[in-house]
Amino acid sequence: MKQNLLSNLLTDLWTDLSDPGLLWQLSALVACLALGWALGRILRNRLSTQDMQLRVMRLGVESFASVLAPLVALSLIAVAKLILEQWQNVNLLRLAIPLVGSFALIRLAFYVLRRIFARGGKAGRVLLTFEKVIASVVWCGVALYITGLWPELVGFLDQTLVPVGRHKTSLLVIVQAAASVVVTLILALWAGAVLEERLMRMDAVHSSLRAVTARLGRAVLILLAVLISLSLVGIDLTVLSVFGGALGVGLGLGLQKIVSSYVSGFVILIERSLAIGDLVNVDKYYGQVTQINTRYTVVRSMDGIETVVPNEMLLSGPVQNYSLSDRMLRMSTKLSVAYQSDIDAVLKLLEETAAGVARVVKDPAPQAFLLRFDADGFEVEVGWWIADPENGRSGVLSDVNRAIWKQLQQHGIQIPYPQREVRFLDKPVAAETATLQAARTAVTS
Repeated sequence: MKQNLLSNLLTDLWTDLSDPGLLWQLSALVACLALGWALGRILRNRLSTQDMQLRVMRLGVESFASVLAPLVALSLIAVAKLILEQWQNVNLLRLAIPLVGSFALIRLAFYVLRRIFARGGKAGRVLLTFEKVIASVVWCGVALYITGLWPELVGFLDQTLVPVGRHKTSLLVIVQAAASVVVTLILALWAGAVLEERLMRMDAVHSSLRAVTARLGRAVLILLAVLISLSLVGIDLTVLSVFGGALGVGLGLGLQKIVSSYVSGFVILIERSLAIGDLVNVDKYYGQVTQINTRYTVVRSMDGIETVVPNEMLLSGPVQNYSLSDRMLRMSTKLSVAYQSDIDAVLKLLEETAAGVARVVKDPAPQAFLLRFDADGFEVEVGWWIADPENGRSGVLSDVNRAIWKQLQQHGIQIPYPQREVRFLDKPVAAETATLQAARTAVTS
């Protein structure tokens, strides 16, 4: 029967059961696992209480806590194995190293995937399924390694040839190529996510500059990952010249709108004409900018509806930005008062009433104006300024209107309504009208 790592380990472990040195291995293994968990927790707690200058490092270690403990335990087990193997067998520790290492590898993969695809939110079903697949693959690899079937699997994959075009390639090369591409892309996305988080915490830098730097950094990292993975696979990078020409023709013919939106997104971020949090009016959409992506911008209206606006629209058409250089916004309301009213007192009352509303700023103060002499009374307008337009305009407008109505009632100021007089100048027509009215009265009675 062919010997493998598992059979050798089981034989050695069975032999070591009568050896007192097995207790040293068990003690060392338990101590390494306990110390790994304790040191990981202590390191996380210490960095959490450090000065704010270590904020980035602290946040990284806090989110890395699930990976830190098994890595520390694995390091301690490796050190214990090197020490104990000087005077006794360390078969138990030799078996523990791939098991703990695989557990640390699974935790590390979970950490990287969640940092990329589930930042600030819950993991979706696809991500959870992908994590289970990775865990299954890693544990299968460990099982094959322990049972001694790993070299046989590698040999089988190397000897199995698959036709690829006019050449034949072994399954081992294909698997290695796919693994290298996946790993490099995941590492690039993880590095891009870390870079974006670091840039977004730099409050001294403008939000648009932070966003464009993060987008460019992620694009560069993905491009480098693709080039590195192609080099690892063995593909000559000169073949990309043909692909680049075909891509250029495709962009020129069918992807004009998409490329225009991407370029517009970078232009918007660089020139800082829009920033996250600005109140804008694009075409028929009004709301607050919540996201500025490379292809589109998300505008959230006051009623919660989010509109995805292509960046091309933000450059090719006019955009009203209510908070580009100043977040102050003027609002007004119009009303009519009767001609019997003291117009000076009314204007002063309107200004004082508007100034008493909570969201209305005091400097500049509200102002009231006499606009025109209407058919039924004075038409006046009162205007005021607010400093928080992102909280909506309807609320403050309603508050001002209600306060004005209350004050008008308290001071006896009337709001006129249209009144018209109808005179019949032709006597025969008036007589006929009176007759018809009398007839209708008789019928109804």
